[in-house]
Amino acid sequence: MKLDLIAFGAHPDDTELGCSGTLASLAQAGKKIGVIDLTRGEMGSRGTIEKREQEAAKSSALIGLKVRKNLGLPDTEIQNHRAFQIPIIREIRRYRPRIVILPPFEDRHPDHGMAARLVSDAVFYSGLLKIQTQSEDGMDQQPYRPPHVLTYMLDTPFEPDIVFDISDTMEVKKQAVRAFDSQFDVADPGDEPVTYISDPAFFETLIARARRYGYRCGFEFGEPFRYSGRPIPVQSFDLLADS
Repeated sequence: MKLDLIAFGAHPDDTELGCSGTLASLAQAGKKIGVIDLTRGEMGSRGTIEKREQEAAKSSALIGLKVRKNLGLPDTEIQNHRAFQIPIIREIRRYRPRIVILPPFEDRHPDHGMAARLVSDAVFYSGLLKIQTQSEDGMDQQPYRPPHVLTYMLDTPFEPDIVFDISDTMEVKKQAVRAFDSQFDVADPGDEPVTYISDPAFFETLIARARRYGYRCGFEFGEPFRYSGRPIPVQSFDLLADS
């Protein structure tokens, strides 16, 4: 099965924070959307691997994902080398998406920037004939390089190239983020520590940011993205939204 878009996250829940409103909107429009998490988030201060797997499954259903995979790379130990690039290249060649969305290159959590560099390089190398990979059934895969690469925003703000209107899917985004109830909007932390992201104020900030970027473009809510590597290619100005 080919996918129209794959979003990558360093941890389960990164794509929910950064682009789940966009993913839900595209899924509702009939696009085939996938998410690939690089790690299981096992070094997080709250939750367990099993709990976060359950949360990811719940969130995926809310968003309408066709595919969600976890590559099982070591949390807090993401490095940009060939051994970590190969499983990403294999998934890109398998699903052949037109659009790939990365975590931000600069962010509060070091894993996010490392993941961005790792996936960005894997996207490029996926197009090289002499880097050979095999599918799950042992067949040689053909090289493929997605034509469009974007990055989503997490903690550190940036000036976006694109703001996607998520006014109709903001409630889905809230539910998808809250599906990770060990991590976000935690009213009662129990025996686990209160963290930067578990504080309910963090969740409110997420909503406020979507409102701010939406307001700048004439939407109620928006998700900001950067377009990577080159100017944005267009063939018609009809794609420009009224604002």
